[in-house]
Amino acid sequence: MRRKIRYYRLTWLKYDLPAGLSVFLVALPLCLGIALASGAPLYSGLLSGIIGGLVVSLISGSHLGVSGPAAGLTTLVAASIISLGDFKIFLLAVMVAGLFQLILGLLKLGVIANYFPSSVIKGMLAAIGIILISKQIPIAVGYGQPDFWTSGFTKLFSAESLSGNFENFKQYTTRGAVLITAISLLVFILLRQPFAKKLKVIPAPLVVVVIGIIANYFFSYIASDFSLRETQLVSIPDNVFADISFPDFSKLFSNIEIWKDGLSIGLLATLETLLCVEAVDKLDKRNRITPINRELVAQGIGNMTCGLLGAIPLTAVVVRGAANADAGGRTKLAAFTHGLFLLLAVLLVPALLNKIPYASLAAILLITGYNLTRPKLYKNVWKSGRKQFIPFAITIIIILLTDLLIGVSIGLLVSVYFIIQNNFKAEYKITKARQDGVETYLIKLNSNVTFLNKVKLRKTLDQIPKHSALTIDGSECNFIDYDILEIISEFDNKARDRNIDLRLKGIKKVDVTAVH
Repeated sequence: MRRKIRYYRLTWLKYDLPAGLSVFLVALPLCLGIALASGAPLYSGLLSGIIGGLVVSLISGSHLGVSGPAAGLTTLVAASIISLGDFKIFLLAVMVAGLFQLILGLLKLGVIANYFPSSVIKGMLAAIGIILISKQIPIAVGYGQPDFWTSGFTKLFSAESLSGNFENFKQYTTRGAVLITAISLLVFILLRQPFAKKLKVIPAPLVVVVIGIIANYFFSYIASDFSLRETQLVSIPDNVFADISFPDFSKLFSNIEIWKDGLSIGLLATLETLLCVEAVDKLDKRNRITPINRELVAQGIGNMTCGLLGAIPLTAVVVRGAANADAGGRTKLAAFTHGLFLLLAVLLVPALLNKIPYASLAAILLITGYNLTRPKLYKNVWKSGRKQFIPFAITIIIILLTDLLIGVSIGLLVSVYFIIQNNFKAEYKITKARQDGVETYLIKLNSNVTFLNKVKLRKTLDQIPKHSALTIDGSECNFIDYDILEIISEFDNKARDRNIDLRLKGIKKVDVTAVH
């Protein structure tokens, strides 16, 4: 036991402590930025990161995974807060989402993510990226009013909205915010160039935040018109824990929207988490595999804790997990350490956090949104063929026109249509020949013929002409659905009336008299 404790202590000091510090520097601006994009109190993003580090990491079986607020949930969270009308009621939806994940994990249903086509998931993330970018543009140019662009995505482009937004831009934008955003985006681009590989140890989001703070300090020092207003800076109370909102349990069973939003958030958070787990496991040099169902239990408990303590929902996050792997993290103590650093930052240096410009956070989120919906993604899906691109495109369009749940549902239906269409084509084929002046047909059944082929097979049989010969060969089938056997048996009676010479190979007829 002592040897094991000594091993973990040495591993923590040598690997997990510096890795945890690196992840903390990546996570801090993202926690604030994602809370901003979600329309939630900024402290709720920090609390979510703290819970992800201190609670989820201890329950999870992932060695490198790091949980916290995720950009992929911002659209759904923002819409839910607006529709429910009260952040305290929204927290109930977060608890429902956590309960949903906990039940999935306990029932060992983690494989559910495997049943979502990749084209629909990519479309969902791309749509989230588009909405994320659109929501950050006003903040990036200095707009400090919280009610900006609270309407649906499509209403942004109505003549009335465009003219109103243009007037707002002229009234509220500042050159300082625009300049900080431009510099931040330029820094992001430069740090991704090959010549900046040596600077990779410094997280780009941290560099952007530091530049924003220094730039605004300089503007204020020289009393420039570029100086930012108070509404354009992060505002976190000195005592975060005194201002925490708690869920209003009196509304739990009186508002069905709470449960609907909770299930939507839980499903999306589950998908994001399982996709992240798969990605981060590939980065583990020790080839350790995260137990999926245990991860869902951890995420469920984490989100129930988030809802209880006034935080926005969390998921496992690829950016944080990748930062952990890059920094040399070895065990889950790295994720725990990052949560500890977040807690210390909130307790000890809230005044420093309040010097961060919103424009810096908006720049971080603009890059995050771009990464979700980059042009290369559209190009790759297009190359995959129309059966991948059509569900992908429809998912994006419907999400932008309605909401995420409807968009994903319709994307799934379109994908299922193509699956059924492929099934129709794949499970049998018909060939035609002429022997001794008689038209002969061969219907070759493939490995598995299900009821999905029922309509098309019946139509094919009805088109066989009179006075011909037909062979239906099922000798190589592993499975023939009873519905298919029924159709073939029914056709046997019709074939005699139409003088069709029917031969069955490897197919056993069934009694259809009971059906009629």
